[in-house]
Amino acid sequence: MKKYWFEILLVLTFVLSAVGHYGHWNSTLEFIMSAISVVFVAGFLGKATESVAHYAGQRLGGFLNATFGNAAELIIGIMLVRDGHFDMVKASITGSIMGNLLLVLGLSLFVGGLKYKIQNFNVTLAGLNGSLMILAVIALFIPAIFLQTHAINNEDKNMISLVVSGILIVAYLLWLVFSMVTHKKYLADVSVDTDEELAHEHAPVWSKGKSILYLIIATVMVAFVSEWLVDTLDTFTERFGLTEIFVGAFVVAIVGNAAEHSAAIMLALKNKIGASVEIAVGSSLQIALFVAPVLIFVSHIFGRPMDMVFSVIELAAIGVAVFIAKSITQDGSTNWYEGLLLLAVYAILGVSFYLV
Repeated sequence: MKKYWFEILLVLTFVLSAVGHYGHWNSTLEFIMSAISVVFVAGFLGKATESVAHYAGQRLGGFLNATFGNAAELIIGIMLVRDGHFDMVKASITGSIMGNLLLVLGLSLFVGGLKYKIQNFNVTLAGLNGSLMILAVIALFIPAIFLQTHAINNEDKNMISLVVSGILIVAYLLWLVFSMVTHKKYLADVSVDTDEELAHEHAPVWSKGKSILYLIIATVMVAFVSEWLVDTLDTFTERFGLTEIFVGAFVVAIVGNAAEHSAAIMLALKNKIGASVEIAVGSSLQIALFVAPVLIFVSHIFGRPMDMVFSVIELAAIGVAVFIAKSITQDGSTNWYEGLLLLAVYAILGVSFYLV
């Protein structure tokens, strides 16, 4: 029975979430059930993706991980865009970047540092990831600055949003080519060894056909649960007097990233801090360079264009998160106190967002 506890809870929470949604339960209870269900479904999706990636090989496997790694956040974002919750979408993007760089990375460095005095990882990969995050910050700052200074008007902001989004997607796809094809050996001293160790330790328990089937089922489940969760957000925010920016930046972001949070922390406890850093920073890159731009294009498909102009508060939060994360990871070694510094910044931003 203990062996199947995850599967039992996955089905149970999904069914209860469905019953709550279609049975019109109390909105708060419905939100809680949907949030818990998202966590388990995201975990199921992660397991299925890892299993398919094992059979697909390193190159295609890396692409699958990049595509499905943030599926929950992407689908939740699409549902929010469809319903016109643009402020919450931008807040959730902000929260995902902050959450990964400050909360996930901070907890990983902290718990790993408590067990191991000093932990080391690939400094070259960390430097490249940091440069990509700075690119994302620049891409988010430029439309906001040009609009605020009236260098462009409201009609042009949608155009610049589409152009910037297209550039970021291309930059992200080329990063996949760079890191997994042309310069795979250049980054292999730590990252590839870690991948091989993880593949050996976590050999798939499902066959190739079953893995693909479960990946499809997990994606469909994420789509349903995400829609149920989004449908409760309006009532939930009004009942507790919360702002869309706080719910998006902290509640939605933490729920959508829950599976990755636990994976990064467990790897840090196994002295695989390099893998933890790649999960935390890599997920932030996916959000900034792929998920956010894709949502811009999706909004135009829905006929409700969303721009890429973030608020001053959101830009400041992203800028601060990238700055301190890059500062701490640039030397290739970490300790528990550096993790504590990241958590302190996350707490400061959390209180500030709550009071907005």
